[in-house]
Amino acid sequence: MKTILGIVQITIIFLISVKGTEAQTIQTKFDQIELMKQFIGTWKSELGKDTFLFSKNVPFGNGMLSNSQIVSKGVSLDSIIQLYGYDKKAGKFIVAEQIKSSPVIEICSAWFTSNNAGEIIITNPENAPFKFKFEFKTPDLIIQTAIRDNKVVKEVAGTRVK
Repeated sequence: MKTILGIVQITIIFLISVKGTEAQTIQTKFDQIELMKQFIGTWKSELGKDTFLFSKNVPFGNGMLSNSQIVSKGVSLDSIIQLYGYDKKAGKFIVAEQIKSSPVIEICSAWFTSNNAGEIIITNPENAPFKFKFEFKTPDLIIQTAIRDNKVVKEVAGTRVK
C-alpha cells in the first residue's frame, strides 16, 4: 500500500510540474512583420544638445531599409544604414548595420515582445556592450533605451516627422 501511495504521489507531483512548466513556456506569437511596419516613415531623435538622428525607414522585402544621418548644427556627422530581414525560423529580424565612420558591421536581432515594444540585441558579442529596448508610446512617439550591464545608460525619444 505504501508503494502504491508513493507512486501516486510521485505521479501527481510529476503531472503538476509538467502542467506548470507548460504554462510558463507558452508565449504569445506576434506578427513580427506587421508590427515592424510601425517603424516605417521618417523619425527625428535628439541625441544631445543641437545633435539629432534623422532616420528614414522604408519597406524592403520582408523587412525594411533604414537610412539615418547624425546631424549637429546643420552639419552631417555620420551616416548609418540598416537592413532588416525577417528570419522565419528564428521568429526575429536579423539586422545588418553599417556606420560610415566605422569599419565594423554590426549584426543584431530585433523582435517585438508585445504589440508596441521589443528588443534589439547585438549578436556579435565582441562589439556588443549594449542591448536596446524600444517602446511605441503612441504611433508617432518611440522611446529607445540603451542598456549596459542591466543598467539604463541612455533613453532617447523619437518622433515621427510628418
